[in-house]
Order: sequence, then structure tokens, then C-alpha cells
Amino acid sequence: MNATMNSRQVSNASRSRAPLAALFSALLLAGCALGPDFQRPDIDLGSAYGQAAKAVEPAANAGWVQVKPGEDRLRPDWWTLYGDSTLDSLMAVLQEENLDIRMAEVRYRQAQASLQSARSGLFPTVGSNLSVERSGSSGGTAEGREGGSSGFGGGVSNSYALSAAVSWELDLWGRVRRSVEAGEAALEASSADIGDVRLSMQSTLAQTYFSLRVMDAEIRLLEQTVQAYERSLQMTQNRYEAGMSTAADVAAARTQLENARTQVLSLQRQRAQLEHAIAVLLGRTPASFELAATGEVPMLPNIPVGIPSELLQRRPDVAAAERRMAEANAQIGVAQAAWLPALTLGAQGGFRSGQWAEWLTAPARFWAIGPALALTLFDGGARSAALQQARASFDLQALSWRQTVLNALQEVEDLLVQLRVMGMEQLTQGRALEAARESLRLTQNQYEAGLIDYLSVVQTETTALNTERAALSLLSERLNASARLMAALGGGWDQNSARTKATP
Repeated sequence: MNATMNSRQVSNASRSRAPLAALFSALLLAGCALGPDFQRPDIDLGSAYGQAAKAVEPAANAGWVQVKPGEDRLRPDWWTLYGDSTLDSLMAVLQEENLDIRMAEVRYRQAQASLQSARSGLFPTVGSNLSVERSGSSGGTAEGREGGSSGFGGGVSNSYALSAAVSWELDLWGRVRRSVEAGEAALEASSADIGDVRLSMQSTLAQTYFSLRVMDAEIRLLEQTVQAYERSLQMTQNRYEAGMSTAADVAAARTQLENARTQVLSLQRQRAQLEHAIAVLLGRTPASFELAATGEVPMLPNIPVGIPSELLQRRPDVAAAERRMAEANAQIGVAQAAWLPALTLGAQGGFRSGQWAEWLTAPARFWAIGPALALTLFDGGARSAALQQARASFDLQALSWRQTVLNALQEVEDLLVQLRVMGMEQLTQGRALEAARESLRLTQNQYEAGLIDYLSVVQTETTALNTERAALSLLSERLNASARLMAALGGGWDQNSARTKATP
């Protein structure tokens, strides 16, 4: 008899341990996650930029310098290298008021909420229910006017219920964890998007500001030219009245003067449009913004240029493309987990009674607990299509990342050669400008001495003016190219620090 009792106790103990063993096994399985772990694909970036190996003219300023890895990196406030206090103040307003940056920040908050929603799947769901019902029924027979009997009967009952329920789907196959991984990658991509938009707006503001300042210098040049042409017209009229010039000379001088005045008006129109563009970048209405003209043009700084591999860390658009590739990789695991069963643990308890006085008493208490295993047996190929779509999405993001990297390399190489060659162009342009000024001086002396007609003066003055404007245009192009190069190098943005900030 004792042996029978012992065997029963062992059997009961075994049955009691079976659910615990099953739960323990399920928790062990929960440590696994389906799908491939993300690894960034290899890509050959080279050890240095091709244009960095090109010889730079010693007398020319290339606008950039080659630095060793990790030394003299570009600062996040790269625009301060131009030494323009007005540009610094405009950039400060841009950081806070630009609408494109603020929209990118709102999209970042959306990504934060999406990640929080994905993480909620790791925790149980707790709910409660309170209900009061009153119900009744009726039945019987009825007799017509000619005879028979009738009877009606029925009852009314009340029902009071208060319950709470807990439900928890175990993440056996890592579906929720892969979803969280995808959400984290999307959040990091959104953080990089903010950096990309901010850098783009900073570069656009700098280029617009440089164009405006160079245009101010060009307007001053044309205004001085108009004054010189007015003096020339007056002198030509005096010479005509004295019989020393012809009416054709007077007409040529007047034509030259009016053309110069027209050019001034055209530049003033273009300057106003640049001013309006700056206002919109700062989040203001064009009518409420005005930028006074100054006599200064920002100086071209030397930009520190590192190695190509730094673009993977310091270009926000490259980082965003990589994080979206990681997000697509995690979605493959989510799609694979849909093929396996889902285990849900549920528990429910509360009180239910037909009498108000007995509602919360022990006899009215009820409870239920138990697991539920769900598996989709047939879905017409929906899961297979979702998995194929996830894999294709990863392949697409991987190709997009490679294309973004190649475009970044091309952009840097193009700007390096542009700045280097334009530095040499500025040398030759400077020599041409000196020659044009000297030719103009000699031609004016010859005209005043009566050796040549005014048409020759007009041609020389036109050549000198065009050379002056070409020099200013080249300066504007170099300043804009330098701003684009700083943006192409990442503008001091750091992927590692951005990831730290992206963790909510």
C-alpha cells in the first residue's frame, strides 16, 4: 500500500512539474531569434581620394588640405571657418527655425513612437471588465375569442460580473525582438535623416549667403562703373561740342552707360531674390527679413580632407541608408517567424453572481488559466510572399546603400578637383585682370590725347568690366564649392554620437 501511495505521489509530482518544464523549455527557445544577423556588406573605398594625389600648384590655394586620419577633423560648426559673424548668427537661427529641420525632427518622434509600440510586444497585456446585465424571457399559450385558455409566464434575472485578464505571447522565435531591432534601426536612420536635412540646409544657407555677398561686391563694381561712364559721357559731349568728337561717339557713350544701369537693376533684382531665399530658410516671411549690404566677402578657408572610409561614419545620408538596410534585414526574421506557432499564456479571474449582495463573495469567484498554441495551416501563400518581399526589400536597401556610398565618393572627388583647378584659374584670372586694367588705362589716355575714337574705349572698358565680373564670379563659385565640399565630407556629423542620442 505504501508503494502504491509513493507511486501516486511520484506521478502527481511529475504531472505538476510537466507544465514547469514546458514553460522552461519555451523560455530557452525564446533566447533564439529567427532571421540573419545584420552585417554591413564590404565595399572597396580605397585608401585615399584620387584627387588628393594630384599635385597642387604651389602659388595657388587649393582650398583644402590632406590630413592624417583622426587629425584636424571637420567641426560640426564648419561655417565658422569663414570668419563671418553675420553667417554665424544666421546659422544659429537656422538650427531652431528652419521648417525642413523641424519636419525631420517630427518624423524622428514618429520613429520613437513606433519603436515603443514594437517593444510593448515583449510585455504581457493586462485588462479588466465590469458588466451589469438584466435579462428576461416569456412563454405560454393564447386562446381566441371562441374559447380555450391562455397563460403567460416568465422571469427576470440580473447578472453582475467583475474580472481581470492577463495575456502574454511568448516571443519564442524572436518575432518581437526582430521587430524591436527593426524599430531601433529605423530610429537611427531617422536620426541620421535629421543630420542630413540639417547639413543640407546649412550648406544651402551658406551658398546663398556667399552668392549674395559676392553680388553685393558686383553691384558696387557696377555702380562705380556707372559713375565712370557718366563722366565719360559728359567728357564725350564736351568734346563733341568742341568739335573734337563725333555724334557716334556720344551715342556709344550713352549706350554704354544705359547698359551698365540696366545691369545694376538686374543684379538688384537677383539680390532681392537671394534675400527672400534666406528668409524662407530661416522660417520667416520674405517681407519681414532684410540683410544689409556690407563691403566684405568671406575668405576661402582650407578644408581638412581625410580618407574615404570616414564617409561611412560622417555622412548622414550614408548612415541612414545603412540603418535602413539593417531594418530590412530584421524584417526577414519577422517574416520567418510567421511560419511557426505562437504560444500565448493567459489567466483570468474575478467574480460573477446573479445577486448584488453575493457579488463579491467567495462562492461567486471564478478563475481560469492555461496556455494557447496557435498555428496557421493554410494562408494561400501569404507568408511565403511576405518572406520573399522582405528579402527583396533587403536586397533593394543594400543596393541603395552601395549607390549612396558611390555617389558620396563621386561628390567629394568632383569638388576636390573643382577647388584645386579653380585655384589655378584664379591665378590666371588675376593676371588677366591686371592686364585688362592696364589696357583700360592706356586706352583712356590715348582717347584723351585724341589718338583714337571712343569706340575703342568702349571695347576696352567692356573687356575690363567683364574681366572684373568674371573674377568675382570665380570667387563665388569657389566659396560655394567649398561649402558643398564641407557638406560632402559630412560637415562634422558623427554617426556614433548620433546613435547614442537616438537611444530613447
